Amino acid sequence: MLIADEFFLIAHNDSRGKAKLHPAATGLGLAGSLLGELILFGQLTVSGGLVTVLDRRPPPDALAHTVLDQLIGESQHQSVRTWLSFLAQTATTSVGERLARAGVLRRQESRRLLRTSVSYVPIDLNVAAWPATRLRALLERPDPPGVPDAVLLGLVCAAGLSREVLWSAGPRAHHRLGVLIPALPAPLRELVAHTEAAVGAAVLRGIP
Repeated sequence: MLIADEFFLIAHNDSRGKAKLHPAATGLGLAGSLLGELILFGQLTVSGGLVTVLDRRPPPDALAHTVLDQLIGESQHQSVRTWLSFLAQTATTSVGERLARAGVLRRQESRRLLRTSVSYVPIDLNVAAWPATRLRALLERPDPPGVPDAVLLGLVCAAGLSREVLWSAGPRAHHRLGVLIPALPAPLRELVAHTEAAVGAAVLRGIP
């Protein structure tokens, strides 16, 4: 799975698909994950608060391709915070649909009065619970996690989800997490910092 997929599963209830976070925090964490995927694909970088496209060739994933096309098509907007806010508006649906296409989640609609709400329910509870379990195990091992897992952990913490990974972890995991995020490559470290700041600001303002 790509990092936004794993973030989605960590951020939602294993059985009902209900978000564990404030909706703004969920969306911004997923937006950061989508930008992180493009950095890891080598197609994007972040520096000085700005996003720069490095490679315009289509990435291997369809959703990543869509995000890259948006960045290219709106190249006058380079602020990381602007892109986090923009992508956050649709990130939950976009990533939920990607997981539904992959057979990990099932799209479920429910009607109340004149409103239709959509949720994404796990098909296999073990698959849905695996990302948090996997990250917890990685933090307990003597070898450090790779960069994709480290940036996922950074974004999980930035959104306020660290308890989902650390709830039963020992001292080694807590210490490892404390040193792992500052050691990320600069573009990813900056992305995590901007995501954390955006989440904090959105929650304080009470953005839905």
